[in-house]
Amino acid sequence: RVFGRNAEAVSAALRGAMAHLPVDINPRPPRRNSFEVSLVKEDGSTVELWSGIGKGPPRKLKFPQPETVVEALKSMLA
Repeated sequence: RVFGRNAEAVSAALRGAMAHLPVDINPRPPRRNSFEVSLVKEDGSTVELWSGIGKGPPRKLKFPQPETVVEALKSMLA
C-alpha cells in the first residue's frame, strides 16, 4: 500500500507539472521492494529520474519527495 500511495503522489505531481506528458504506473511488473521513477524518451531510451534501491533503512528513504522527481524531470527535458 505504501508503494501505491507514493506512486500516486509522484504521478500527480508529474501530471501537475507537465500535463502534456503521459504518466504510467508500473507499465511492466516492478521489482520487489523497489521504487523507481523513469522517463521513457520518444526514441525508446530510458532515463532514471529517481531510484530508492540501495536507500534505507529507514524505509521512508526509499521514496522520493514528489517535488524532487519533478525537478529531475525538468532538468532532463531542459
